[in-house]
Amino acid sequence: MDKERITGSEALMRSLEHEGVKTLFGYPGGAIMPVFDALYDHRDKLNHILVRHEQGAVHAAQGFARVSGEVGVCLVTSGPGATNTITGVADAMIDSTPIVVIAGQVGASLLGTDAFQEVDLVGVTQPISKWSYQIRRAEDVAWAVSRAFYLARSGRPGPVVLDFAKNAQTEMTEYEPVDVDFIRSYDPDPETDPKMVAEAVKLINEAERPLLLVGQGVELGGAQEELKAFAEKADIPCGCTLLGLSALPSAHRLNKGMLGMHGNLAPNVKTNECDVLIAVGMRFDDRVTGKLETYARQAKVIHLDVDSSEIGKNVPVDVPVLGNCKRTLALLTELIQTHKHTEWIESFRPYDEKEYEQVIRPEVHPESGPLNMGEVVNAVSEATCREAILVTDVGQNQMMACRYFKFGKKRSIVTSGGMGTMGFCLPAAIGATFGCPGRTVCAFMGDGGLQMTMQELGTVMEQQVPVKLILLNNNYLGNVRQWQAMFFNRRYSFTPMMNPDYMQIAAAYGIAGRRVMERDELEGAIREMLDTDGPFLLEVCVVEEGNVLPMTPPGSSVNDMLLELDC
Repeated sequence: MDKERITGSEALMRSLEHEGVKTLFGYPGGAIMPVFDALYDHRDKLNHILVRHEQGAVHAAQGFARVSGEVGVCLVTSGPGATNTITGVADAMIDSTPIVVIAGQVGASLLGTDAFQEVDLVGVTQPISKWSYQIRRAEDVAWAVSRAFYLARSGRPGPVVLDFAKNAQTEMTEYEPVDVDFIRSYDPDPETDPKMVAEAVKLINEAERPLLLVGQGVELGGAQEELKAFAEKADIPCGCTLLGLSALPSAHRLNKGMLGMHGNLAPNVKTNECDVLIAVGMRFDDRVTGKLETYARQAKVIHLDVDSSEIGKNVPVDVPVLGNCKRTLALLTELIQTHKHTEWIESFRPYDEKEYEQVIRPEVHPESGPLNMGEVVNAVSEATCREAILVTDVGQNQMMACRYFKFGKKRSIVTSGGMGTMGFCLPAAIGATFGCPGRTVCAFMGDGGLQMTMQELGTVMEQQVPVKLILLNNNYLGNVRQWQAMFFNRRYSFTPMMNPDYMQIAAAYGIAGRRVMERDELEGAIREMLDTDGPFLLEVCVVEEGNVLPMTPPGSSVNDMLLELDC
């Protein structure tokens, strides 16, 4: 019996459905038009969200992937449509976010001729993706899509780019679904060396001052319960990276807070006092380590990671434990002894109290003066009972949100870590609402970041996305201004912002909104926001020259944190 022959575009639709895709984000154009035409007949199974800019599509796919654990998908045209996704692809690569970007391309016969809207997308994205491939024949569609999804979601997740030539979209082919589950020389789940496990167990059992560093790999590997079981049996205090903040509930007795430049005082100081440092699913980013020459030199380092290239890349490792941390943590938990490190854990308390008195209390519970970013974040966190998803932009709003928002559920933080992409928040929050439609999404952004992707308010309007947008407006590019105050003698070179009337903008998009300028308005405004069905923009006018503290100055040791600034 003859097999059904269909177009390459139809093969793409069926391949996406075969991969379980239900939601995708995109923007049509000439070189991808046959695909969008095929999509017209699949609208009952594939929910396409029309964004207002291709960068918005890829960030939305990231937000969707981060909260759902599924692969995010975006669909764009060639040329500028494709290049507008580059920032998101790079962002997804460094933050290990599984997405598949499908871009149109000129026909194969025109490749290399500088045809209209032709760009070498494969060449551009190869260094910033797990795989970048050009589909030139319709018969290759099913295989390419299956391989793309396998690579995006397996091992250390990341972005994959498919460059879809127009002739391959319109050619006819026989279609059969393909399931790629093996690629020669690619090992997404490396075997764990029992000798390394035994060495790690010995170090952990003998440790008097162990410290556990929790990275996003715990979330990506679905190892939240294994992490908790391991930490509790070994009685080890934990510090979390920016992207790992929701891997362990904020209220857990062993969770000592955030690591890094603007993290909590105790876990940073104790990094340079511990005798065994256990890193799980993290990459020792420079914002976490500070000055490498003085980072945890006194400690034996155990590193659990699925990506061998990260082990020893920045920090020398004594015991590498390769493999998915869901498996490796369980192996360690089974073999380690039950411990009590009461005195060591108690030694964190004076630092916690010092930070609370000098930094947290004045930020969250000020006696007078303008509203602070931290008190706004804390008030929203309390009002949502630690059950909401936090999405942030980049800058002071990001650091304040991550410091003062508290988490009770896994996969609850979406932020641009390694790239620090301003404009990330609004489209990523849109994606997050589709990734977890039953949860409240609170998106914190600054006046600078919002204006970089503000056109996505059109997507919010059209889709009636029930996202809660909290604009912390200080009329500055706040993070840069803080560094200018500290290191450039308060020479505020092009950091003051002239802002539009955001309430009028919200009204133009049919989005409910409220501006808060006084402290006694805040609680009621937050309740109004949360009680409103659909989207809401809460603009809070905060102190203009506020600073994010503590802070480890660049080039300093991780334990040399400033609790106040003299600038």
